Amino acid sequence: MWTERKTIFFWGTLVYGFAFIVNGPLTDRIGGRRAILTGTAGVVSMNGFMGLATWSLLTRGPGFELLSGHFVPIFSFLYALNMYFQSFGAVAVVKVNAPWFHVRERGVFGAIFGILISLGVYFAFDWSYFVLKGLGLIWVFAVPAMLLGILWVIDFIMVRDTPSGAGLFDFNTGDATSGDTGPRKSVVQVFSMMLRNPIIMTIALVEFCSGFLRQSIMQWYRTYAAQTDEILGLVDTFIFQNWGLLLCVAGILGGMVAGIISDHVFQSRRGPVAALLYGVMLVSAAVLIFAYDVPWIVGVLVIVMSAAVIGCHGMLSGTASMDFGGAKNVGVAVGIIDGFVYLGTAVMSITYGQILPQEALDACGNLVGAATDPANWIWWPVSMVPLALIGVTLASRLWNAKPKPGSSGGH
Repeated sequence: MWTERKTIFFWGTLVYGFAFIVNGPLTDRIGGRRAILTGTAGVVSMNGFMGLATWSLLTRGPGFELLSGHFVPIFSFLYALNMYFQSFGAVAVVKVNAPWFHVRERGVFGAIFGILISLGVYFAFDWSYFVLKGLGLIWVFAVPAMLLGILWVIDFIMVRDTPSGAGLFDFNTGDATSGDTGPRKSVVQVFSMMLRNPIIMTIALVEFCSGFLRQSIMQWYRTYAAQTDEILGLVDTFIFQNWGLLLCVAGILGGMVAGIISDHVFQSRRGPVAALLYGVMLVSAAVLIFAYDVPWIVGVLVIVMSAAVIGCHGMLSGTASMDFGGAKNVGVAVGIIDGFVYLGTAVMSITYGQILPQEALDACGNLVGAATDPANWIWWPVSMVPLALIGVTLASRLWNAKPKPGSSGGH
């Protein structure tokens, strides 16, 4: 079952990453509000289909034989479609917010973006478990679908693309497309402009590292803890039992600190904050190499690293993308940057599938084999160090970068 989960997760992540190439420019064309509504409706539908497929499988209902014989490809397809629609989320939110925030205020929005990410992690890890335990597997799909259905109605009523759309006055946001009153560029022109922009591409490469490191911690700490529990006893610790909650708290703190420092200490520059947070990740990963088999140190380090990587992600994907892409082209900018995030996650998934020990069960369902020995997990922390080093090096190159109004994101 472990291999099947990894396969489904891989395809969903891969589709999510490449979907930004389509959904970024599409969001720039149709506007953030329509993108929010489209993505939400799609996720509701896909969760409904996955829930229906799960019900059929559990009750041996309609389509049972097809599902039981082709479980992995069917769920991979549904999950991939779900992730395609989910990819509208970050692009649409940033697109809507770009005209509402001046560059000087966007560090705070980066903090808010980090809070949203953190709450999503909390719901995914902890509330999904509560729903699963209390209501059953089908409701893991049904409850999110119902909540998103309610949010679709709220978004339809309240969200507007610009201040003028809400009856207020539009203003100069001071970003890369401020003052750009020329005709809309084609998708090819905008992509070409972004791909030739050294700042955008440096941010994208930093976020590739973030994609690798974020899921290295969030997905694999619990796997490592469960596999080695007989020796390390991590499963019964406070951190393991409250993983989603602690990730949420860490992410909120990381995002808030990053946003406040960016706006009020570094004059709305995002590079210094990203470099400092990557420095925290580099030092933590290096220490983890020597202490990955010391339970309390592992727990503290993974929380610290989670705070750093979520704060950095919110600062770059949620804020710098608006600054340097500009309100007119932010969809493409976020698309490129977040595409690299999930490309990093996909590379992590493939890499860890090769270098980390595989789960094995005996006839009674007990964990056995190489994965139960912490010594065989040394490549987990070792693999993080080069990515953190590359990240801090690239982020340092952004130290003095600030958007030039009217540059259309091209410089």
